[in-house]
Amino acid sequence: MSFHALAIVTCIAAVLLGAGWLFAGRLMLQRWRIEPSVGALLVGRRIGAVYLGVALLCILVRSTTSVELITSVSLFAVLVNALLAGLGLYEYRARRAGPAILVSVAVELLLLLGFGTLLLTPVWPA
Repeated sequence: MSFHALAIVTCIAAVLLGAGWLFAGRLMLQRWRIEPSVGALLVGRRIGAVYLGVALLCILVRSTTSVELITSVSLFAVLVNALLAGLGLYEYRARRAGPAILVSVAVELLLLLGFGTLLLTPVWPA
């Protein structure tokens, strides 16, 4: 998959997550079998803003041909998705999150593999 396509897929996922956390944080937490609290909802809204920032970043860089920028964004995506997937699995195994978190982990692993593959490709297709 090209960087352009991965950036668009990541943008769509980030917009959906950002909107979900900003406007439906209670539902997001309940899907993971986490009791919504004032603190969890506050942190969720702040994370929603971060996801929307990631979406903006992805839409702005989607058509770049700069190898340095593609490498930097891909490294960022690999690191963030590896951390998110690892934390999701950790919380699931510790029984602090329900099985629905595994859907998030699966998406994070797919993005990790996509951006990781780009980093291992000598020349990126436009």
